[in-house]
Amino acid sequence: MEVIFETMMQELPAAVTESNNMRMLKEQGNRCERDLKMNWKSFGKSSLSERELVLTGISLAANNGNTSMQSYLTAQAIEMEIPETEIADAIAAAGLLSANNVLYRFRHFMNDENYNNMPARLRMQAMMNPAVGKELFELMSLAISAVNGCELCVTSHEHSLRELGVSREKIWDTIRFASLFESISVFRIEG
Repeated sequence: MEVIFETMMQELPAAVTESNNMRMLKEQGNRCERDLKMNWKSFGKSSLSERELVLTGISLAANNGNTSMQSYLTAQAIEMEIPETEIADAIAAAGLLSANNVLYRFRHFMNDENYNNMPARLRMQAMMNPAVGKELFELMSLAISAVNGCELCVTSHEHSLRELGVSREKIWDTIRFASLFESISVFRIEG
């Protein structure tokens, strides 16, 4: 594991433990800080590359409006010399999937053929030829769709990834990362 990822895994929980939300939990004797650190530590054995983790993190931060986390990870991406076009793809995935997840979740909830047959009229050109490559764009899309709770989108992206030859382990690691990322985002890094 490279130094940048190890540093990130140390800095994120440390920054989170200094947030107001985490300070409140600590004052009440809550064990969440230890759980958070242990969960991140256990994630160190992942099939995802640092590039995939950082870009997926940027995408998830953009999706949930966590600007401080997005800024932190964007700085990490720049330090790693990840091209700005790839950083932009991570942000674009969040915007695109936010729209898709709302629409397809509605269709799923309603289970009405009339709605299912109506055209979505959503442009998705960003998905066609992403700078990050089809696999990573699909991994980011899967993570966002899982966080946003869109069953149809999760199923579709998982299927696309399997068609691309991505292992179930890597898909699972993406979902594990998304779940951990969401848990840490609740505490919002300040400053």
